[in-house]
Amino acid sequence: MATISEPEIVLYDLACTKGVCFSPVVWRIRLMLNHKRITYRTIFLEFPDIEPTLKALGLVPSETATGSKIKYTVPAIHHTPSNTYIMESVLVAQFLESTYPIPPVPLTSDLGREIETISRGVVGPIFRVSVMPREIGILSVRAQEYFRRTREAQLGHGLEELLLQEEERWNGVEDSMRAVGELMQTHKADGPFVLGARPSYTDFFIAGNLQSARVIDESVFQRIVKYPGYKEVYEACLPYMEKKD
Repeated sequence: MATISEPEIVLYDLACTKGVCFSPVVWRIRLMLNHKRITYRTIFLEFPDIEPTLKALGLVPSETATGSKIKYTVPAIHHTPSNTYIMESVLVAQFLESTYPIPPVPLTSDLGREIETISRGVVGPIFRVSVMPREIGILSVRAQEYFRRTREAQLGHGLEELLLQEEERWNGVEDSMRAVGELMQTHKADGPFVLGARPSYTDFFIAGNLQSARVIDESVFQRIVKYPGYKEVYEACLPYMEKKD
């Protein structure tokens, strides 16, 4: 076992000027670590440093079903007792759940899959127009250059142009946002989480996205949590958000 001075996990996270976690996918893993009370320390990486750092650790991106490789990304972890390095949130979550099964965190469920799938189609586009262009405001000058160059190449236009679509996009998802929130409250009689009394990975998926929005821009966060369901899950996960750095 690792000693007290040597955390069991080294977590590679995305750096920002606020000195706290803001990546939604890293937050999913932080929430698992905090819930399971696994000791860890964080190494924050600037956007341009992610690939060279993870390459140097010997990590290799896995292949998708089509054979294309996923890029180097955080979260990545070093499990010090076994000297194991893992990258990508789903693979990290699977490792943590198998290695530290108590308390359990269900990684999937029929309801959870439905919520996550619909959320990616509904909330995902909102994050793209409301959060992405504001994200640059919490990055270092060096990371800003990388972020703007890579994201604008993908978009085919400037980041700020996304904000021109913001109100139209929000107006177009009102009903869908409420519908997803209602799904989150399916088991509210049993507890505040998606499956009732205990958190699942879907709760961490939801809370991680909301915490990301909150760190980047409080107004975007407040706009989302006005819909019933979102705030309830977020607040239920607050005890697992105390360690942010």
